[in-house]
Amino acid sequence: MINKRLLIKNLLAHNDENSFYDKKRKINLDQLEGKAKFLKHVCALSNSNPHNNSFLVIGVQDESNQIVGVDFYDDSKIQNLVNSYFVNPPRIMYENVHFPDLPRHKVVGLVTIAANAKTTYLSKQCWKYDKHFIFYRKGSNSMPYITAQEILNQNKKTVDAIEKMASNNIKLTLDGVMDFMSFHKKLSASYNVFHEQFVLCWAGQIHCIGSENYYSRVDIELINENKRFFYSALDYVQIEQSEHSFVCTEYVLLGIDEIQQLYPLEKKVIHFKNNGHYKLAEEFLFEPPQYNGAVLLDIFKQNNYLIQQLKQHLTLTEKEQIAIQDLPTKYMICILNNMPDALPYLEASKPYLKALDDVTAYVNFKEVMRVLRKVKYNN
Repeated sequence: MINKRLLIKNLLAHNDENSFYDKKRKINLDQLEGKAKFLKHVCALSNSNPHNNSFLVIGVQDESNQIVGVDFYDDSKIQNLVNSYFVNPPRIMYENVHFPDLPRHKVVGLVTIAANAKTTYLSKQCWKYDKHFIFYRKGSNSMPYITAQEILNQNKKTVDAIEKMASNNIKLTLDGVMDFMSFHKKLSASYNVFHEQFVLCWAGQIHCIGSENYYSRVDIELINENKRFFYSALDYVQIEQSEHSFVCTEYVLLGIDEIQQLYPLEKKVIHFKNNGHYKLAEEFLFEPPQYNGAVLLDIFKQNNYLIQQLKQHLTLTEKEQIAIQDLPTKYMICILNNMPDALPYLEASKPYLKALDDVTAYVNFKEVMRVLRKVKYNN
């Protein structure tokens, strides 16, 4: 089993990007340009490494090699993005890797691109990259070629050695559990060992709602790999476990004014096998509440008024300061009820919410965008 944090450190020891790994400060898959650049690097790394894994490390300063981290990114549908734009798409995996020196909400993103003997190329135009474009790595650059060219693979021995050096051991596992417990000492933290091999830790703030227990501010990490399976700053989560599996069901708290209700969003099940492997299964559960059009229009206008107040640097009343914290969620209700202008207004609110002294509204904005991304990819 590979310790992903150690793997990233070993990759970064190769200070210059090369034909089997690249590093980025961040990626932006919400815009066409950012999506196209990400796909370009995936294509180039895949074609340049037909017999070994290749990697993209996200959350690292390019020049200084400093690990600065990025927000947790739980887009399990990223393979669908690759499949939709490529002929002969490689199998890829995006993992959130915990580093104890980073703030709690930050991780390092690790994209692993599996060996693919077939040439990968664009099946349709993506931004300025035309259909049939093929990319390869030339040193630290991803270069386009209109027609395929033979690249002699020279990386297999090097990558095999890097992965071998990143193998997990008892000390790394014990250190990982201690790090996790120390990191989350202000929350309710626990762990379990599955099949005498897999160590899973989780932490959160417990809430008793009716007869049910829920967690908020949840972290779930597979210590053997230093891989964060789940992170949420606001949403509620229920946890169940058995001898062979760990189940995490995420809920979204939605409503208008005082009428709030928990709606199941997604269930993740980690199945642990006796042969040293595990499998993650996901089930999308979300059925958003539907509201009267007049009510939605009133909410939409109220939100727009608050944003105008922020744009004009006007002082908010105490009531408006409370309302601004819930503004992203109310925009999301409008979006889920198919109000066409709500998403652009929500996206445009980002810089104004980010500039507020109280970070609550901006944290809520990031959580709302995460939920909407799940809804988009599952539809």
